[in-house]
Amino acid sequence: MRVIVVGGGVVGTMHAWQAVQRGHEVVQIEREAEARGASLRNFGQIWVSGRAGGEELDTALRARELWERIGAEVPGLGFRAIGSLTPVRNAREYAVAEAATARPDAAARGYELVTAAEARKINPALRGAFEAALWCERDAAVEPRTAQLHLREALRASGRYTFLPGREVREVTGPGAVRDDHGDVHRGDAVVLATGAWLSGLVRELVPDLPVRRVRLQMMQTAPLGEPLTTSVADADSFRYYPAYKSPALDALNAEQAQAPVAAAHKMQLLMVQRQDGGLTIGDTHEYEHPFAFDTLEDPYEHLTEVVESFLGRPLPKIRHRWAGVYAQCTDTTRVVHRQQVADGVWLVTGPGGRGMTCSPAIAETTANELGW
Repeated sequence: MRVIVVGGGVVGTMHAWQAVQRGHEVVQIEREAEARGASLRNFGQIWVSGRAGGEELDTALRARELWERIGAEVPGLGFRAIGSLTPVRNAREYAVAEAATARPDAAARGYELVTAAEARKINPALRGAFEAALWCERDAAVEPRTAQLHLREALRASGRYTFLPGREVREVTGPGAVRDDHGDVHRGDAVVLATGAWLSGLVRELVPDLPVRRVRLQMMQTAPLGEPLTTSVADADSFRYYPAYKSPALDALNAEQAQAPVAAAHKMQLLMVQRQDGGLTIGDTHEYEHPFAFDTLEDPYEHLTEVVESFLGRPLPKIRHRWAGVYAQCTDTTRVVHRQQVADGVWLVTGPGGRGMTCSPAIAETTANELGW
């Protein structure tokens, strides 16, 4: 079988991986010289802890298994089974964390409510003030800016993979066939459009009423911390944005403890991961209204800096990079991904939202299974 994958981000690359692993030939087409979208601009978190139960959690847990397996084959991914800690500071936040540990699927997520002293044994860099923390053993991390590069190196070694950058696919010309902006037609037994947040052009022509929206976020990265941050770190505002934490305790938190004005205005939470060079990737904000602003705002970064410093009990290293990114999210946020046959032999796979990096291996596996690869 010959598979054409359109899109060089993590979702597209994982589709290419699935096809090659199953013995097929793959041509992957990317409109940029290298993918530049959300796949590179995220935390690299394999984030099981906050996922909704049912299909979403099952997908995340399966993806976590696949990430670990692929990471063993491709060490350059930088896969690390580091888990996550969410420090809590008062009784209301503690109650939300405690309710999470009482979920029927808490064991599958690796939830445990630990004391501040126990949290510091897990992550000694957390020297600031907090009362306890929610530990999630199943969370992990990879290096987002280099993951696709190393995956492609491994794919090339198969002898059944071709990467074609700098080509934008403009037209479906027939069953399993597309034409790019160089005029070349690429034919296969299946075409997968994994175009991320690029929802215009060909995608709009094929699906005018696509139930997917774009979301913008801001993030930053620091100079090396100078010591290991042994887990991912979130703050209690993350409870407000992830479905796993829905409970009467969360309702009480939302009613009785408002977010800081800046955090509320930008729909913010703290997520933080240490990169392999020692720097910290920190975010994030959420913007849903179009058109998106073209600039980045300083207030969210100042808020995040204060929160991080309060957990670390020390000044944040110098901020070296700030950036914004856009990802595609199903308008029905309970859906893991939008997967649709849009032409004969052509399927569109998009809209995983913030689940994209986490769930991409399992999303691609499901596509491969459904298409009979």
